Amino acid sequence: MKSAMVVGFALAGLVMAGPACASADLAKSSGCMKCHDVEKKKMGPSFKDIAAAQKGKAGAEDAMVAKLAAGKDHAPVKAGEADLKTLAKWILAL
Repeated sequence: MKSAMVVGFALAGLVMAGPACASADLAKSSGCMKCHDVEKKKMGPSFKDIAAAQKGKAGAEDAMVAKLAAGKDHAPVKAGEADLKTLAKWILAL
């Protein structure tokens, strides 16, 4: 029973790590990493700082998607709606 639980938790960890890695790769391929970093400020704020500033705000994900697409105060991200939502969710989860 214990070994089944250990295997279950290990698989859950792999499943959770997959989207995080994919989202970081998406941020890189979308050009986000040119100005942002997960941990530290570059040209723009870190993704963790962005997430902290948006924490608890209603509609934060939709607002971020709109900002990423429109490019107001930010270079527009050349990605589809689904990818923009993935990026926003990833950033806000940091």
